[in-house]
Amino acid sequence: MSATTHHDKTRGRWRSPRPARPGTAPRYGLRTAWVMMASGWSANQFSALLGAYRSNLGLSESTVTGLFAVYVVGLVPGLLVGGPLADRHGRRPVALVALGVNLASSVFLMVGSTAHWLLLPGRFLTGVGAGALLAAGSAWVKELSSPPFVAEAAPAAAAKRAGLFVSAGFASGGLVASMIAQWAPHPLVTAYLPHLVLASAAGLAALPVPESRQPRPAATAQPTAPAVTGPGAPAPSTSAYGRRFLRAVVPLAPWVFAAPAIGFATLPGLVDDGLSGWQTVYAGIMTAVVPGAGLVVQPLARRLAARSRLATAAIGMLVTTAGLALAAPAAALEQPALALVSGALLGAGYGLALTYALTEVAALAPPDRLARLTAYFWTTAYVGMFTPYVIALLSGTFGMTTLLLTGAVLAVVTCVGLLWLNRDEE
Repeated sequence: MSATTHHDKTRGRWRSPRPARPGTAPRYGLRTAWVMMASGWSANQFSALLGAYRSNLGLSESTVTGLFAVYVVGLVPGLLVGGPLADRHGRRPVALVALGVNLASSVFLMVGSTAHWLLLPGRFLTGVGAGALLAAGSAWVKELSSPPFVAEAAPAAAAKRAGLFVSAGFASGGLVASMIAQWAPHPLVTAYLPHLVLASAAGLAALPVPESRQPRPAATAQPTAPAVTGPGAPAPSTSAYGRRFLRAVVPLAPWVFAAPAIGFATLPGLVDDGLSGWQTVYAGIMTAVVPGAGLVVQPLARRLAARSRLATAAIGMLVTTAGLALAAPAAALEQPALALVSGALLGAGYGLALTYALTEVAALAPPDRLARLTAYFWTTAYVGMFTPYVIALLSGTFGMTTLLLTGAVLAVVTCVGLLWLNRDEE
């Protein structure tokens, strides 16, 4: 049991958390944030290897894209189970178990280079582990970066720390995996070794960190929303914060990952005819550029969020629109450089949208529902990861340029709809 929040067995009640010690407690949030980086790394290392799986193992485009999408199939139950479990039993145990699953998924994928049938459960476990980490880990990092663990902390900065580390993992994982796949022997094995090292180190760093969940005394606890129990509890649609969540977060959430997924999973395959021998490296560079742009835009996102969270969302959707509009000619002309610019815009849109959504969720959620509402956001956001698979299916009927321009129009419609639905809020 942690030294920060523990149960007094002799008196049968939860004690108040001890005040954070200056100089040591502020490191708690940073130490746990590394598990979020491991989650992002594991998700994107596979994205950079899509071309290698096609060429080295002879897998078809639909099979490779399907394996990319299986990640989301595992991630959704990981989120929906991990969030309520973290609210009930604590962030720390759920996050550490999820990190173990995250490690195991890379081992499955490594063995899958020879036993191909293991690629499917490997990708599924990647999603399960990442989902539970996003739900429990985001809440853990946010709470450890806030009072009483940190004497003074900006709420928005605390809410965004997990997102920053996830984005850093997205950017690094794909680039490193692609470099290894290009030049190292046995690339579909060795490309996963850095994640094993990172996740193991992150686990060791987080192991001594205390639990952050603050249980309410049973005698005074009053539910702030209709009673919900169990991992399969429904979304908070009947409460005030639930209605705000449905109106302010859900319409935008799928775009959070639809935009970058198009950037690093769809665009590289559309411009690779002029990249003979360098397709894998280009894909890795794209997986770094897209989330990297999301990181670079964070100072602007923070300033915008301080003035108006809704403006952050609107600008994010407009930047995403520009990225999709530029992707159409990049694909039509097969211009890798133009595709990189498009990917950077899609990444910037992702960064702005993610900042808005995480800040909104942190502001909306009661303390005892933070992990759960965070899980609902991530679940809705990761629906966008199916976008490359949908594009691949529709590309046989519609031209790729048409599909990308249609996406740009839908992004504009989402922006207008979000502003209209929340016109009385700010």
